[in-house]
Amino acid sequence: MKNNVTAILFALLVGALCLMPPDRTVARASDSAPPVSVLTLEKILAGIENRYAAPGFSARFEQVSTIKAMDISDSASGEIFVKRPGKMRWVYERPDRQTIITDGKTLWVYKPDDRQVILGGYPTFFGDGKGAGFLTDMKLIRETFNIRLNGVDGNGDYMLILLPKKKTFSISIVRLLISEKAFDILEITTANADGDETRIRLKGIRFLETLSDALFSFEIPEGVDVLRMEQ
Repeated sequence: MKNNVTAILFALLVGALCLMPPDRTVARASDSAPPVSVLTLEKILAGIENRYAAPGFSARFEQVSTIKAMDISDSASGEIFVKRPGKMRWVYERPDRQTIITDGKTLWVYKPDDRQVILGGYPTFFGDGKGAGFLTDMKLIRETFNIRLNGVDGNGDYMLILLPKKKTFSISIVRLLISEKAFDILEITTANADGDETRIRLKGIRFLETLSDALFSFEIPEGVDVLRMEQ
């Protein structure tokens, strides 16, 4: 049963990331309210793109995934490394060790405790906005989603709603929480058509001028099982 639940929760990350927590106060634009200024939204998007213009960055993350139909939630935490274009490394430290690596073409998911590697292609895991793939190039947000500003929370941070231009089952909506002054991405939240959700909170972001390409490549250890992800 544990392996089945873990597999489903793992699939949620592939599908991406969740709605705002219910205990957070958010001021949202109502249907009757006047539309938010396009210039205001444009300034926020430009601020994000400028903020993440560095060659790469790292951050701590906390993740909560929920399977609605089974009423199951799971949490995880670790560290993320990102390098433009297309390179990502998610290092899960708890509850189970797992590393997700891509060089922009190949995907490796390494589970050392299970002596297992899942091998696939970048589009399968991160294409069409899945898995927060836009973190490797913030301009992908404009290309992949229709975007609107949905007000601010109690701290004055901006909430953006992203609706995929290309409909997929794995993502029906993405919400981004953006810091008011620095334009840091504080939370990435996605939901799929079934209402399954994943929320990732980013903390302690560090912008880096140099990140070794070796971080985004993986040599499969001897003696591990290799599974291939469906393309």
